[in-house]
Amino acid sequence: MTDLELFQAFVAPAIFISGAGLLVLSINTRLMGIVTRLRTFLKDRHAAMKAGNRREAHVLQSQIESMEHRAAKIRNAFVFTLLGIMGVMLTCLVLGLSLYVANALVVAVLIFVLSVLSMLFGVLFYLSEVAIGLSSVQEEEKLYELLHTDQFADKEQ
Repeated sequence: MTDLELFQAFVAPAIFISGAGLLVLSINTRLMGIVTRLRTFLKDRHAAMKAGNRREAHVLQSQIESMEHRAAKIRNAFVFTLLGIMGVMLTCLVLGLSLYVANALVVAVLIFVLSVLSMLFGVLFYLSEVAIGLSSVQEEEKLYELLHTDQFADKEQ
């Protein structure tokens, strides 16, 4: 491999890392939003249980379970994306090693392909969470409407 070919081989992973970094930033922002919302639900459930509002605590528990499911998807997206970034960085190192070791180029290509697949899995987890994100809000709205309707009915009696 010539120096020019090696330089060209380094460009693709370097650009890939930049794009993946933006994806990780986006995933991290979404994860922090979910965690913040989950903490709020936990605090509200604790307050409802302390006040003896079992129905409200039950409604909040279903929301907590939904948010935990979403957080697990985002965590998986985060892990697979980070593994992809790590693999791309490892690809760059092995490409450099290919100047001295003949078969290192094959290993670098294999690592790069596995890294891209890891990123693909990360994006698929991210897409699956995004797809259920709006339904989670709609579910929350329905549960709160039910809760408020039941509280209104209790006050009339």
